[in-house]
Amino acid sequence: MRRKYGTVARMTPEQASLLRKLAFDAYEPEAFSAELTKTEAEQRIGVLQAKLKLISEPPHTQYRKS
Repeated sequence: MRRKYGTVARMTPEQASLLRKLAFDAYEPEAFSAELTKTEAEQRIGVLQAKLKLISEPPHTQYRKS
């Protein structure tokens, strides 16, 4: 894959596997693409992990201290 400023590394097989699983778990299959770079995959993995963490927590766990 070539970009304007040179060669960009594609995501690793490990990233692809994790991203595919997270996209499935988060009901966002469009988040996975085999053409992503390592950096793009890393960003999407982080976003999906954060989304799944928020989904798994009960809403009352976010409270303010008085």
